[in-house]
Amino acid sequence: MEYAVLNNGVKMPMAGIGTFLLTPDEAEASVLSALQCGCRLIDTANAYVNEKAVGRAMKKSGLPRNEIFLETKLWPSFYEQPDAVEKTLERLGTDYIDLLLIHQPAGNYAAGYRQMEKACREGKVRAIGLSNFSEEQIREILSVCEVKPAVLQTEIHPYSQEKELKAFLAKEGIVIQAWYPLGHGDKALMEEPLFAQLSRKYGKSSAQIILRWHIQDGNIVIPGSRNPAHIRDNFDLFDFALTGEEMASIAAMDRKKRYYVSTPELLRKYAEMVPPVDSQK
Repeated sequence: MEYAVLNNGVKMPMAGIGTFLLTPDEAEASVLSALQCGCRLIDTANAYVNEKAVGRAMKKSGLPRNEIFLETKLWPSFYEQPDAVEKTLERLGTDYIDLLLIHQPAGNYAAGYRQMEKACREGKVRAIGLSNFSEEQIREILSVCEVKPAVLQTEIHPYSQEKELKAFLAKEGIVIQAWYPLGHGDKALMEEPLFAQLSRKYGKSSAQIILRWHIQDGNIVIPGSRNPAHIRDNFDLFDFALTGEEMASIAAMDRKKRYYVSTPELLRKYAEMVPPVDSQK
């Protein structure tokens, strides 16, 4: 495993498993499978409604809590609830979270960020960050924060590399984490001739080539999967390295093509939506 060192000195694995769109049963099975394969980074969220299942998988793994890097995200409708972090800890069955993010720049996210800062000072959270924020919104947080965000989680893949945003984050000492690291399963991306060529050269799948590109480019990856074989393959990334020329060829594939686009209307809906966290299995 390779690691990123966050701006507060915390070490974070460069590859983990995401649980977006997984049911509780699927999340529990996938996380347990990943931990058994050597994965040590788990990403979940209030809105995924599978935090209890993630907590169960962590306990079933038998691993010491300090060997697992646990990441979750506060949902907008909880930003102003003073016990949002405590309830998140209860659902996960843990007394601390390694990385806690503001999930969306919706609602009173400044209040949510202040709540995360408080949790950080109290030792309930080791690092905090943002998800789906633009450069302008990140600058707004930087202008008022007491604890600097350590990570930005956003859509990154070879067709949408966010080079300008990454340059800004690098200057601020903020690490980028990619969701949709494989381009939302875009067949055109997965069948790019370059990836087929590199697959033959390295004896790896196109997905593994793309994930390796992410890691060498400094992007933490959290691909999700229900398939134990795919989960295992998603961590078999550390026995080869792409050349500088190969990295440049992938960098040239950038089309600024996103699969998720935020709108003011969507953010308003997020602020009003209350995930059924109390009814999760």
